[in-house]
Amino acid sequence: MNKNRLEAFSDGVLAIIITIMILEIKIPEIADFKALQSLFPVFISYVLSFIYIGIYWSNHHHMLHSTTSVNGKILWANLHLLFWLSLIPFATGWMGENHFAKATMTVYGILLFMSGLAYWTLQNIIIKSHGKNSILSKAIGSDLKGKASLVLYIIAIAFSFYNEWVAGGIYILVALIWLAPDKRIERMFESTETSES
Repeated sequence: MNKNRLEAFSDGVLAIIITIMILEIKIPEIADFKALQSLFPVFISYVLSFIYIGIYWSNHHHMLHSTTSVNGKILWANLHLLFWLSLIPFATGWMGENHFAKATMTVYGILLFMSGLAYWTLQNIIIKSHGKNSILSKAIGSDLKGKASLVLYIIAIAFSFYNEWVAGGIYILVALIWLAPDKRIERMFESTETSES
């Protein structure tokens, strides 16, 4: 099957997720800067989640660029990823409105972990479908960054029961690790093009 519909659908869902998150930020009824102070936690949670959605969009784009075709398993694995990402606006709003309370940080971490696990699952289904010699398989290698992220999420979730700020720091750390687009696939494409020239 052609991958174009999968890419278009995924891009649309991610755009809607970002739109929902910004609509959760309520416009103050009072027209002064003091009114914005109460929105600060909501805004910070939005920025973090916006960065995470951007990271998923960027890396999802690279991953699908390396994919030549899709099958039913890939379609369902992609829907699995989009399901968990679609819950991020809820956790973002809850976390911001409650000033990063422990329970909200735990739920946020669980959703980040499940999104990461779903991405890892999709990646591995694509690799299995395209073979060990595929561009994605060669680019990902042992995927230390992906596995380390899942471990860090588990650590952050455990910390969130005791100290929500440590958990938040770990969520930010993982985002920083992934902030730059994953160049492994780009490098693999460049080396493939060079060898073909």
